[in-house]
Amino acid sequence: MKILCVCGLGQGTSLILRMNVETTLRELGIQADVEHTDVSSASSETPDFIITSNELAQSLEGHSSKVIIVNNYFDMNEIKAALESNL
Repeated sequence: MKILCVCGLGQGTSLILRMNVETTLRELGIQADVEHTDVSSASSETPDFIITSNELAQSLEGHSSKVIIVNNYFDMNEIKAALESNL
């Protein structure tokens, strides 16, 4: 399974989200390849899941990947709930 964590510029925020997603997946016992990028690059990639904010999800409408919305990239409970309900 491939997961792409997306923010506006693909630098700091998506990296933080990636680290928190990896931590949560380890806790859930789920193995996945997790990467991070900016929203423009994400539109040309084909991961199984894209994790991003509600605002950026709108620009990814119609993408073939399942988009998972997480609004607070620091909230481990929100990330866990989003992953559990979508994976």
